[in-house]
Amino acid sequence: MKIASINPTTNQVVARVAQHSWRQIDQLLRHAESGFAINRTSALSVRSKRLYALADLLDARKADYAQLITLEMGKPISESLAEIEKCAWVCRYYAENAKHFLRDEAFETQYRLSLVVQQPLGVVLAIMPWNFPFWQVFRFAAAALMAGNAVVLKHAPNVPQCAAALETLFADARYPEGLFQNVYLDNTKVHWLITDPRIHAVTFTGSAATGAKVAALAAQHLKKTVLELGGSDPFIVLDDAALKEAAQVAVQSRMTNAGQSCIAAKRFIVTEAVAPEFIRQMTDHIRALRMGDPKDPQTQIGPLARPDLVSQLERQVRDSLRMGAQIALGGSRPAAWAGNYFYPTLLTNCRRGMPVFDEETFGPVAAVAIVKNAQEAIALANDTPYGLGASIWTTDTDRANRLANQIQSGFVAINTLVQSDPRLPFGGIKQSGYGRELSEYGIREFVNTKTIIAR
Repeated sequence: MKIASINPTTNQVVARVAQHSWRQIDQLLRHAESGFAINRTSALSVRSKRLYALADLLDARKADYAQLITLEMGKPISESLAEIEKCAWVCRYYAENAKHFLRDEAFETQYRLSLVVQQPLGVVLAIMPWNFPFWQVFRFAAAALMAGNAVVLKHAPNVPQCAAALETLFADARYPEGLFQNVYLDNTKVHWLITDPRIHAVTFTGSAATGAKVAALAAQHLKKTVLELGGSDPFIVLDDAALKEAAQVAVQSRMTNAGQSCIAAKRFIVTEAVAPEFIRQMTDHIRALRMGDPKDPQTQIGPLARPDLVSQLERQVRDSLRMGAQIALGGSRPAAWAGNYFYPTLLTNCRRGMPVFDEETFGPVAAVAIVKNAQEAIALANDTPYGLGASIWTTDTDRANRLANQIQSGFVAINTLVQSDPRLPFGGIKQSGYGRELSEYGIREFVNTKTIIAR
Protein backbone atom coordinates (compact mmCIF):
# COMPACT_ATOMS: atom_id res chain seq x y z
CA MET A 1 0.00 0.00 0.00
CA LYS A 2 1.26 3.47 -0.88
CA ILE A 3 1.01 6.75 1.01
CA ALA A 4 -0.67 9.52 -0.98
CA SER A 5 0.37 13.15 -1.07
CA ILE A 6 -2.82 15.17 -1.67
CA ASN A 7 -2.96 18.87 -2.44
CA PRO A 8 -5.60 20.24 -0.02
CA THR A 9 -6.28 23.20 -2.31
CA THR A 10 -7.65 20.89 -5.00
CA ASN A 11 -7.88 17.50 -3.23
CA GLN A 12 -5.91 16.03 -6.12
CA VAL A 13 -3.25 13.36 -5.54
CA VAL A 14 0.14 14.80 -6.50
CA ALA A 15 2.39 11.88 -5.51
CA ARG A 16 2.38 8.39 -4.04
CA VAL A 17 5.12 6.92 -1.89
CA ALA A 18 5.64 3.24 -1.09
CA GLN A 19 5.73 2.22 2.56
CA HIS A 20 8.89 0.63 3.89
CA SER A 21 8.91 -3.14 4.20
CA TRP A 22 9.88 -4.76 7.49
CA ARG A 23 13.19 -5.78 5.91
CA GLN A 24 13.85 -2.17 4.97
CA ILE A 25 12.90 -0.98 8.45
CA ASP A 26 15.25 -3.49 10.04
CA GLN A 27 18.07 -2.20 7.85
CA LEU A 28 17.09 1.37 8.65
CA LEU A 29 17.33 0.69 12.39
CA ARG A 30 20.70 -0.97 11.92
CA HIS A 31 21.91 2.15 10.15
CA ALA A 32 20.48 4.28 12.97
CA GLU A 33 22.54 2.35 15.50
CA SER A 34 25.65 2.87 13.38
CA GLY A 35 24.88 6.57 13.02
CA PHE A 36 24.44 6.89 16.75
CA ALA A 37 27.79 5.22 17.37
CA ILE A 38 29.41 7.91 15.23
CA ASN A 39 27.50 10.86 16.62
CA ARG A 40 27.90 10.02 20.30
CA THR A 41 31.68 10.07 19.94
CA SER A 42 31.80 13.15 17.70
CA ALA A 43 33.14 16.33 19.25
CA LEU A 44 30.61 19.06 19.93
CA SER A 45 32.45 21.25 17.45
CA VAL A 46 31.81 18.65 14.72
CA ARG A 47 28.12 18.40 15.59
CA SER A 48 27.94 22.17 15.60
CA LYS A 49 29.42 22.41 12.08
CA ARG A 50 26.77 20.01 10.82
CA LEU A 51 23.99 22.17 12.25
CA TYR A 52 25.45 25.30 10.70
CA ALA A 53 25.57 23.45 7.37
CA LEU A 54 21.89 22.55 7.76
CA ALA A 55 21.02 26.17 8.46
CA ASP A 56 22.88 27.33 5.35
CA LEU A 57 21.09 24.78 3.17
CA LEU A 58 17.73 25.77 4.63
CA ASP A 59 18.44 29.36 3.70
CA ALA A 60 19.55 28.43 0.19
CA ARG A 61 16.53 26.17 -0.46
CA LYS A 62 13.96 28.22 1.42
CA ALA A 63 11.77 28.93 -1.60
CA ASP A 64 11.65 25.28 -2.70
CA TYR A 65 10.86 23.95 0.75
CA ALA A 66 8.18 26.57 1.30
CA GLN A 67 6.50 25.59 -1.97
CA LEU A 68 6.52 21.96 -0.85
CA ILE A 69 4.89 22.78 2.49
CA THR A 70 2.21 24.82 0.74
CA LEU A 71 1.59 22.06 -1.78
CA GLU A 72 1.19 19.26 0.75
CA MET A 73 -0.69 20.89 3.63
CA GLY A 74 -2.02 24.18 2.27
CA LYS A 75 -0.14 26.72 4.38
CA PRO A 76 -0.04 30.22 2.85
CA ILE A 77 3.31 30.64 1.15
CA SER A 78 4.34 33.61 3.29
CA GLU A 79 3.91 31.47 6.41
CA SER A 80 5.75 28.53 4.82
CA LEU A 81 8.74 30.78 4.13
CA ALA A 82 8.71 31.96 7.75
CA GLU A 83 8.64 28.33 8.91
CA ILE A 84 11.83 27.50 7.04
CA GLU A 85 13.53 30.62 8.38
CA LYS A 86 12.67 29.53 11.92
CA CYS A 87 14.19 26.09 11.27
CA ALA A 88 17.47 27.73 10.28
CA TRP A 89 17.31 29.83 13.45
CA VAL A 90 16.95 26.82 15.77
CA CYS A 91 19.88 25.08 14.04
CA ARG A 92 22.17 28.07 14.57
CA TYR A 93 20.90 28.51 18.13
CA TYR A 94 21.92 25.00 19.21
CA ALA A 95 25.10 25.06 17.14
CA GLU A 96 26.18 28.11 19.12
CA ASN A 97 24.85 27.29 22.60
CA ALA A 98 24.94 23.52 23.05
CA LYS A 99 28.50 23.62 24.44
CA HIS A 100 27.11 25.56 27.40
CA PHE A 101 24.01 23.41 27.83
CA LEU A 102 25.95 20.12 27.77
CA ARG A 103 28.96 21.20 29.78
CA ASP A 104 30.31 18.99 32.55
CA GLU A 105 29.52 20.27 36.05
CA ALA A 106 31.80 19.78 39.04
CA PHE A 107 30.45 19.82 42.62
CA GLU A 108 32.11 20.23 46.01
CA THR A 109 31.62 17.05 48.04
CA GLN A 110 33.71 14.75 50.23
CA TYR A 111 34.99 13.04 47.08
CA ARG A 112 38.08 14.02 45.13
CA LEU A 113 35.89 14.19 42.03
CA SER A 114 32.15 14.83 41.82
CA LEU A 115 31.15 15.34 38.22
CA VAL A 116 27.87 15.41 36.32
CA VAL A 117 28.05 14.77 32.60
CA GLN A 118 25.41 14.76 29.84
CA GLN A 119 25.44 11.80 27.45
CA PRO A 120 23.04 10.88 24.62
CA LEU A 121 20.42 8.16 25.04
CA GLY A 122 20.58 6.55 21.59
CA VAL A 123 18.13 6.32 18.69
CA VAL A 124 15.07 8.53 19.22
CA LEU A 125 11.84 7.91 17.32
CA ALA A 126 10.11 11.16 16.35
CA ILE A 127 6.41 10.83 15.48
CA MET A 128 5.63 14.21 13.98
CA PRO A 129 2.51 16.07 12.76
CA TRP A 130 1.71 17.77 9.47
CA ASN A 131 0.78 21.31 10.52
CA PHE A 132 4.38 22.54 10.70
CA PRO A 133 6.06 19.77 8.70
CA PHE A 134 9.58 21.23 8.88
CA TRP A 135 9.52 23.20 12.12
CA GLN A 136 8.10 20.41 14.29
CA VAL A 137 10.93 18.16 13.14
CA PHE A 138 13.70 20.70 13.60
CA ARG A 139 12.32 21.84 16.96
CA PHE A 140 13.22 18.41 18.28
CA ALA A 141 15.93 17.15 15.95
CA ALA A 142 18.34 20.08 16.21
CA ALA A 143 18.64 19.53 19.96
CA ALA A 144 18.58 15.72 19.87
CA LEU A 145 21.29 15.45 17.22
CA MET A 146 23.43 18.11 18.85
CA ALA A 147 23.23 16.10 22.08
CA GLY A 148 24.64 13.07 20.25
CA ASN A 149 21.54 11.02 19.50
CA ALA A 150 20.31 9.54 16.21
CA VAL A 151 16.82 10.25 14.83
CA VAL A 152 14.26 8.08 13.05
CA LEU A 153 11.41 10.22 11.72
CA LYS A 154 7.90 8.84 11.33
CA HIS A 155 6.17 11.81 9.75
CA ALA A 156 2.46 12.40 9.25
CA PRO A 157 1.04 10.40 6.31
CA ASN A 158 -0.19 13.48 4.42
CA VAL A 159 3.27 15.11 4.10
CA PRO A 160 5.42 12.32 2.60
CA GLN A 161 7.24 14.65 0.22
CA CYS A 162 8.24 16.93 3.09
CA ALA A 163 9.56 13.87 4.92
CA ALA A 164 11.64 12.83 1.92
CA ALA A 165 12.98 16.36 1.51
CA LEU A 166 14.06 16.41 5.14
CA GLU A 167 16.01 13.17 4.82
CA THR A 168 17.73 14.45 1.68
CA LEU A 169 18.53 17.72 3.41
CA PHE A 170 20.40 15.98 6.22
CA ALA A 171 22.29 13.82 3.74
CA ASP A 172 23.28 16.90 1.73
CA ALA A 173 24.54 18.54 4.92
CA ARG A 174 26.93 15.56 5.19
CA TYR A 175 25.37 13.95 8.23
CA PRO A 176 26.74 10.41 8.68
CA GLU A 177 24.60 7.65 7.20
CA GLY A 178 21.85 6.55 9.56
CA LEU A 179 21.95 9.62 11.77
CA PHE A 180 18.68 11.06 10.42
CA GLN A 181 16.32 8.75 8.56
CA ASN A 182 12.73 8.89 7.42
CA VAL A 183 10.48 5.85 7.64
CA TYR A 184 7.26 5.50 5.63
CA LEU A 185 4.87 3.48 7.73
CA ASP A 186 1.13 3.34 8.25
CA ASN A 187 0.03 4.82 11.58
CA THR A 188 -1.47 1.51 12.66
CA LYS A 189 1.97 -0.14 12.53
CA VAL A 190 4.00 2.42 14.47
CA HIS A 191 3.77 0.34 17.64
CA TRP A 192 6.32 -2.04 16.15
CA LEU A 193 8.83 0.79 16.01
CA ILE A 194 8.10 1.97 19.55
CA THR A 195 8.67 -1.50 20.98
CA ASP A 196 11.81 -2.28 18.99
CA PRO A 197 14.80 -2.42 21.39
CA ARG A 198 16.88 -0.34 19.00
CA ILE A 199 14.60 2.62 19.71
CA HIS A 200 15.66 4.16 23.02
CA ALA A 201 13.19 7.05 23.38
CA VAL A 202 10.15 8.55 21.69
CA THR A 203 8.94 12.09 21.06
CA PHE A 204 5.40 12.62 19.84
CA THR A 205 3.43 15.67 18.75
CA GLY A 206 -0.26 15.23 18.04
CA SER A 207 -3.59 14.54 19.72
CA ALA A 208 -3.99 13.76 23.40
CA ALA A 209 -5.70 10.45 22.63
CA THR A 210 -2.88 9.18 20.45
CA GLY A 211 -0.27 10.62 22.80
CA ALA A 212 -1.69 8.59 25.67
CA LYS A 213 -1.34 5.41 23.61
CA VAL A 214 2.23 6.24 22.62
CA ALA A 215 3.15 7.00 26.22
CA ALA A 216 1.54 3.82 27.55
CA LEU A 217 3.32 1.62 25.02
CA ALA A 218 6.67 3.30 25.57
CA ALA A 219 6.23 3.01 29.34
CA GLN A 220 5.69 -0.74 29.04
CA HIS A 221 9.18 -0.90 27.56
CA LEU A 222 10.64 1.71 29.95
CA LYS A 223 11.41 4.24 27.23
CA LYS A 224 11.61 7.98 27.83
CA THR A 225 8.91 10.04 26.12
CA VAL A 226 8.23 13.70 25.45
CA LEU A 227 4.67 14.59 24.44
CA GLU A 228 3.48 17.85 22.89
CA LEU A 229 -0.25 17.40 22.55
CA GLY A 230 -3.35 19.45 21.88
CA GLY A 231 -4.36 22.79 23.28
CA SER A 232 -7.35 25.04 23.83
CA ASP A 233 -5.48 28.19 24.70
CA PRO A 234 -7.37 31.00 26.45
CA PHE A 235 -6.95 34.61 25.31
CA ILE A 236 -8.00 36.78 28.25
CA VAL A 237 -8.99 40.41 27.64
CA LEU A 238 -9.51 42.49 30.79
CA ASP A 239 -11.18 45.88 31.26
CA ASP A 240 -7.97 47.88 30.92
CA ALA A 241 -6.57 46.06 27.89
CA ALA A 242 -5.26 47.94 24.87
CA LEU A 243 -8.16 46.79 22.71
CA LYS A 244 -6.83 47.79 19.32
CA GLU A 245 -3.67 45.76 19.69
CA ALA A 246 -5.45 42.93 21.51
CA ALA A 247 -7.97 42.48 18.69
CA GLN A 248 -5.25 42.47 16.03
CA VAL A 249 -3.16 39.88 17.88
CA ALA A 250 -6.27 37.84 18.70
CA VAL A 251 -7.02 37.36 15.00
CA GLN A 252 -3.39 36.64 14.19
CA SER A 253 -3.17 34.06 16.96
CA ARG A 254 -6.38 32.33 15.93
CA MET A 255 -6.12 32.47 12.14
CA THR A 256 -2.43 31.79 11.41
CA ASN A 257 -2.04 28.52 9.50
CA ALA A 258 -5.84 28.53 9.07
CA GLY A 259 -6.10 27.95 12.80
CA GLN A 260 -4.24 24.64 12.61
CA SER A 261 -1.89 25.12 15.52
CA CYS A 262 -1.74 23.65 19.01
CA ILE A 263 -0.75 27.01 20.49
CA ALA A 264 -3.28 29.10 18.60
CA ALA A 265 -5.64 31.09 20.82
CA LYS A 266 -8.97 29.30 20.69
CA ARG A 267 -11.08 30.52 23.61
CA PHE A 268 -11.43 34.31 23.86
CA ILE A 269 -12.45 35.22 27.39
CA VAL A 270 -13.45 38.89 27.60
CA THR A 271 -14.74 40.98 30.46
CA GLU A 272 -18.21 42.39 29.87
CA ALA A 273 -17.16 46.05 30.04
CA VAL A 274 -15.06 45.79 26.87
CA ALA A 275 -16.65 42.80 25.15
CA PRO A 276 -18.83 44.67 22.59
CA GLU A 277 -15.95 46.80 21.32
CA PHE A 278 -13.48 43.91 21.30
CA ILE A 279 -15.91 41.73 19.33
CA ARG A 280 -16.55 44.56 16.87
CA GLN A 281 -12.85 45.11 16.23
CA MET A 282 -12.14 41.40 16.00
CA THR A 283 -14.97 40.99 13.50
CA ASP A 284 -13.56 43.77 11.34
CA HIS A 285 -10.11 42.18 11.30
CA ILE A 286 -11.44 38.73 10.44
CA ARG A 287 -13.64 40.13 7.67
CA ALA A 288 -10.57 41.74 6.12
CA LEU A 289 -8.65 38.47 5.87
CA ARG A 290 -8.00 37.23 2.35
CA MET A 291 -8.84 33.57 1.79
CA GLY A 292 -7.61 31.94 -1.41
CA ASP A 293 -4.87 30.02 -3.17
CA PRO A 294 -2.06 29.47 -0.63
CA LYS A 295 0.54 29.86 -3.39
CA ASP A 296 -0.50 33.51 -3.73
CA PRO A 297 1.69 35.70 -1.46
CA GLN A 298 -1.37 37.83 -0.68
CA THR A 299 -3.37 34.91 0.72
CA GLN A 300 -3.80 34.88 4.49
CA ILE A 301 -6.16 31.92 4.90
CA GLY A 302 -5.57 28.73 2.97
CA PRO A 303 -7.36 25.38 3.05
CA LEU A 304 -7.34 22.97 5.95
CA ALA A 305 -4.98 20.09 5.43
CA ARG A 306 -7.56 17.30 5.04
CA PRO A 307 -11.29 16.92 4.28
CA ASP A 308 -11.95 15.21 7.62
CA LEU A 309 -10.68 18.28 9.44
CA VAL A 310 -13.31 20.41 7.71
CA SER A 311 -16.02 17.90 8.64
CA GLN A 312 -14.86 17.87 12.25
CA LEU A 313 -14.92 21.66 12.40
CA GLU A 314 -18.39 21.77 10.88
CA ARG A 315 -19.65 19.41 13.57
CA GLN A 316 -18.11 21.46 16.36
CA VAL A 317 -19.66 24.67 15.06
CA ARG A 318 -23.05 23.10 14.34
CA ASP A 319 -23.34 21.49 17.77
CA SER A 320 -22.23 24.67 19.51
CA LEU A 321 -24.85 26.71 17.63
CA ARG A 322 -27.50 24.24 18.69
CA MET A 323 -26.40 24.82 22.30
CA GLY A 324 -26.76 28.61 22.05
CA ALA A 325 -23.62 29.98 20.42
CA GLN A 326 -24.19 32.76 17.88
CA ILE A 327 -22.44 33.49 14.57
CA ALA A 328 -20.85 36.89 14.29
CA LEU A 329 -19.06 35.95 11.09
CA GLY A 330 -18.49 32.88 8.89
CA GLY A 331 -19.60 29.53 10.24
CA SER A 332 -19.48 27.33 7.13
CA ARG A 333 -17.41 26.13 4.21
CA PRO A 334 -17.63 27.92 0.83
CA ALA A 335 -19.83 25.64 -1.26
CA ALA A 336 -18.28 26.54 -4.61
CA TRP A 337 -14.65 25.93 -3.60
CA ALA A 338 -12.98 22.65 -4.51
CA GLY A 339 -10.50 22.43 -1.64
CA ASN A 340 -10.75 22.01 2.12
CA TYR A 341 -11.73 25.59 2.88
CA PHE A 342 -13.68 26.92 5.85
CA TYR A 343 -14.65 30.57 6.24
CA PRO A 344 -12.85 32.40 9.07
CA THR A 345 -15.44 32.26 11.82
CA LEU A 346 -16.26 34.18 14.99
CA LEU A 347 -18.75 32.72 17.45
CA THR A 348 -20.14 34.65 20.42
CA ASN A 349 -22.20 33.65 23.46
CA CYS A 350 -19.95 30.64 23.94
CA ARG A 351 -19.59 28.78 27.22
CA ARG A 352 -18.31 25.65 28.89
CA GLY A 353 -20.03 22.53 27.54
CA MET A 354 -19.94 23.60 23.90
CA PRO A 355 -17.58 21.72 21.55
CA VAL A 356 -15.88 24.96 20.48
CA PHE A 357 -15.02 25.58 24.12
CA ASP A 358 -14.39 22.08 25.48
CA GLU A 359 -12.62 20.50 22.51
CA GLU A 360 -9.59 21.54 20.54
CA THR A 361 -10.78 23.30 17.39
CA PHE A 362 -8.20 22.83 14.64
CA GLY A 363 -9.34 25.42 12.14
CA PRO A 364 -10.22 29.13 11.72
CA VAL A 365 -12.92 29.31 14.39
CA ALA A 366 -12.74 31.73 17.33
CA ALA A 367 -15.07 31.27 20.32
CA VAL A 368 -15.83 34.28 22.55
CA ALA A 369 -17.13 34.02 26.12
CA ILE A 370 -17.98 37.01 28.30
CA VAL A 371 -17.16 37.12 32.03
CA LYS A 372 -17.65 39.71 34.77
CA ASN A 373 -14.11 40.12 36.04
CA ALA A 374 -10.55 38.81 36.11
CA GLN A 375 -11.32 36.13 38.69
CA GLU A 376 -14.03 34.63 36.50
CA ALA A 377 -11.68 34.86 33.51
CA ILE A 378 -8.93 32.88 35.23
CA ALA A 379 -11.39 30.27 36.50
CA LEU A 380 -12.80 29.77 33.00
CA ALA A 381 -9.33 29.74 31.44
CA ASN A 382 -8.29 26.90 33.76
CA ASP A 383 -11.54 24.97 33.30
CA THR A 384 -10.15 22.81 30.51
CA PRO A 385 -8.34 19.47 30.22
CA TYR A 386 -5.57 21.25 28.28
CA GLY A 387 -2.69 23.39 29.48
CA LEU A 388 -0.40 24.46 26.65
CA GLY A 389 -0.44 28.26 26.34
CA ALA A 390 -2.41 31.32 27.39
CA SER A 391 -2.52 35.08 26.80
CA ILE A 392 -3.47 37.88 29.21
CA TRP A 393 -4.21 41.42 28.05
CA THR A 394 -4.08 44.18 30.65
CA THR A 395 -2.09 47.37 31.11
CA ASP A 396 -1.66 46.67 34.85
CA THR A 397 1.75 44.99 34.97
CA ASP A 398 1.51 43.82 38.58
CA ARG A 399 -1.92 42.29 38.05
CA ALA A 400 -0.74 40.65 34.82
CA ASN A 401 2.18 38.98 36.58
CA ARG A 402 -0.03 37.85 39.45
CA LEU A 403 -2.67 36.38 37.13
CA ALA A 404 -0.05 34.71 34.92
CA ASN A 405 1.04 32.64 37.91
CA GLN A 406 -2.55 31.49 38.43
CA ILE A 407 -2.99 30.11 34.93
CA GLN A 408 -2.44 26.37 34.52
CA SER A 409 -0.32 26.12 31.38
CA GLY A 410 3.22 25.66 30.18
CA PHE A 411 3.41 29.13 28.60
CA VAL A 412 1.80 32.49 29.35
CA ALA A 413 2.12 35.58 27.15
CA ILE A 414 1.28 38.99 28.58
CA ASN A 415 0.11 41.53 25.98
CA THR A 416 1.65 39.53 23.16
CA LEU A 417 1.35 36.38 21.08
CA VAL A 418 2.01 32.86 22.33
CA GLN A 419 4.71 31.46 20.06
CA SER A 420 7.63 29.10 20.36
CA ASP A 421 11.14 30.51 20.49
CA PRO A 422 14.39 28.46 20.38
CA ARG A 423 15.66 30.37 23.44
CA LEU A 424 12.67 29.46 25.66
CA PRO A 425 11.34 26.09 26.86
CA PHE A 426 8.12 24.98 25.22
CA GLY A 427 5.59 22.37 26.34
CA GLY A 428 2.38 21.82 28.27
CA ILE A 429 0.72 20.25 31.28
CA LYS A 430 -2.44 18.19 31.81
CA GLN A 431 -3.65 16.73 28.50
CA SER A 432 -1.33 19.02 26.57
CA GLY A 433 1.53 16.67 27.40
CA TYR A 434 4.76 16.71 29.34
CA GLY A 435 8.43 17.35 28.80
CA ARG A 436 9.95 20.36 27.12
CA GLU A 437 11.40 21.25 23.74
CA LEU A 438 13.75 24.10 22.83
CA SER A 439 16.25 26.00 25.00
CA GLU A 440 18.54 24.25 27.48
CA TYR A 441 15.57 22.33 28.87
CA GLY A 442 14.81 20.78 25.48
CA ILE A 443 18.32 19.52 24.76
CA ARG A 444 18.42 17.79 28.15
CA GLU A 445 15.27 15.75 27.56
CA PHE A 446 17.11 13.04 25.62
CA VAL A 447 20.36 12.78 27.55
CA ASN A 448 21.54 10.66 30.43
CA THR A 449 22.53 12.96 33.27
CA LYS A 450 25.31 10.82 34.68
CA THR A 451 27.07 11.31 38.03
CA ILE A 452 30.73 10.31 38.36
CA ILE A 453 32.56 10.30 41.70
CA ALA A 454 36.09 9.35 42.72
CA ARG A 455 37.78 9.13 46.13
